[in-house]
Amino acid sequence: MANRDRNKKILLELVKQPDNSTCADCGAPEPDWASYSLGIFICLNCSGTHRNLSGVSKVKSIRLDFWDDELVEFMKASGNAVARARYERAVPLFYYRPLQSDCAVLREQWIRAKYERREFTGDEVTRQETYGSGSYEGVLWKKGKDNGQFLKRKFILSESDFTLKYYTKEESKGPKAIIYIKDLNATFQPDKIGHAHGLQLTYLQDEHTRNIFVYHNDAQEIVNWFNAIRASRFSYLKMAFPTTSSSELLPWVTRSFLKEGYMEKTGPMQREPFKKRWFILDCHNRKLLYFKGPLDALELGAVFLGTEQHGYGVQQTQPRGARGNKWKHGIAVETPDRQFLFMCENERDQREWLEALRQVIARPMLPQDYTTEANVRRRR
Repeated sequence: MANRDRNKKILLELVKQPDNSTCADCGAPEPDWASYSLGIFICLNCSGTHRNLSGVSKVKSIRLDFWDDELVEFMKASGNAVARARYERAVPLFYYRPLQSDCAVLREQWIRAKYERREFTGDEVTRQETYGSGSYEGVLWKKGKDNGQFLKRKFILSESDFTLKYYTKEESKGPKAIIYIKDLNATFQPDKIGHAHGLQLTYLQDEHTRNIFVYHNDAQEIVNWFNAIRASRFSYLKMAFPTTSSSELLPWVTRSFLKEGYMEKTGPMQREPFKKRWFILDCHNRKLLYFKGPLDALELGAVFLGTEQHGYGVQQTQPRGARGNKWKHGIAVETPDRQFLFMCENERDQREWLEALRQVIARPMLPQDYTTEANVRRRR
């Protein structure tokens, strides 16, 4: 008969081992659950997805549930490192490995790809060709620029010319837009878009940032689109920077924004009325972008953020003589050309924006940052 206390002690010792001390799927610390059919330690959130993998994964709490001796012996012989060597043996470099902070659809599809579809064992490489072949096409629901309605649009991703095109009518009449992979970013935005599979595509057009908001009702399809874009971006970056290592290129394949949210903004004289605007801080491009609203297609303007050595800085401030501001927690961003004044709704927002902006300013500038700086300053 199994000794409940002894088996619990063994499991708690196993989960402290370095390979088992974080969730096998999302990296969350101190996992309290385990898949006793796969031999891995996982967090509470990921255990929910594992419960839905009928016939593939069976889960128990390592603290609350009863464990038979043979199951404990299996966990001792297995563990996260053993499972990783089996189920993640052939993960493509471009494929996005979700973190604890990532949205549910990314984490769920990562788990299903590993254990249910077994895409990365090395035995099912043909499954990766769907999103890793250099081309991808299909229909996505796209938000209209004017009326805000989501309409079906055909998208075609092509690595041969490094473009993403979408069509509002028949292909014979030509694409509505041609987006170059060089300037394309993709990031999941379920809360902002209002759909669990919402994806934001951002790109440059005439040196201005544009957004496209899309979704697909099928979770696997939207994640395939995301990784297909990452595959094309990775190929482009390897071509554009042939001497740069893959590990250095990967952070540039796609990226999440450092911070987003509303602030109030005044004009260059700081006597103009404050207006509420939606701001996006793009750490990689060192730009603070602002839009009329969170789902606007076209930016209203951008502030480049260099380093302190180049005349940039940020500090807390209280405006004087400005009109129309409803919020009272100020931020001043200094640039070589002018001072930008923003107002936050509360102290917490102010503190988070200050921390995020200082993080960008503290980063050394890369050679391409000087080109971005010149383009932004030229637009004013």
